[in-house]
Amino acid sequence: MKKLIYVAVIAIVAGGTSSLFAQRVDLRSGDVNVLSGQKTVNVEYDYSEFGVGKFATEKEYLDKKTAEYNGKEAGKGDTWRKAWADDRKNRYEPKFEELFNKGMEDKGLTAVQARPDAAYTFIVRTKFVEPGFNVGVMRKNAYVDYEIDLVESANKSSKVAEITMRNVPGGQFGGFDFDTGVRIAESYAKAGKSLAAFLDKKLK
Repeated sequence: MKKLIYVAVIAIVAGGTSSLFAQRVDLRSGDVNVLSGQKTVNVEYDYSEFGVGKFATEKEYLDKKTAEYNGKEAGKGDTWRKAWADDRKNRYEPKFEELFNKGMEDKGLTAVQARPDAAYTFIVRTKFVEPGFNVGVMRKNAYVDYEIDLVESANKSSKVAEITMRNVPGGQFGGFDFDTGVRIAESYAKAGKSLAAFLDKKLK
């Protein structure tokens, strides 16, 4: 009986993971077909304004968590805060680009940072982060909301297309995502893969 219950739970988890992975990409306006035939698209990331969990701003969240960790152990909060910021370059952005580029191999399109010579630029804006948690016996996936603008690199105020992705889940199968950065990085990976899948269908 216990074995049957275990198998059923695994099946439900696997099915849920699969359905979550099919992330919806909404083209709010514009046309992405300008990327047809392009070999490179510049990519930039904007973290200037987003909420975290129940906090309206990232600063509120960071201030609270930093104080909590420093209260338990001197300096721990400061170390955690630095890691939170460093994860952007070290984890989130590489994951997004890796999965995007893998998904766009057949189209020959590569997303690269610091390529202003590319005709077009993706501006990936983080709009909301649910960090989730994993305490062993209980866990919750991270979720991130994204707004992605496709603009002309020479005139970034000129939007070619606006894309949104909501509640993009982040977590590792097997439950080994105890670190917040690991969970959030998986959301960026899924966002990159989902965006590539969307473009693969749209581009000629």
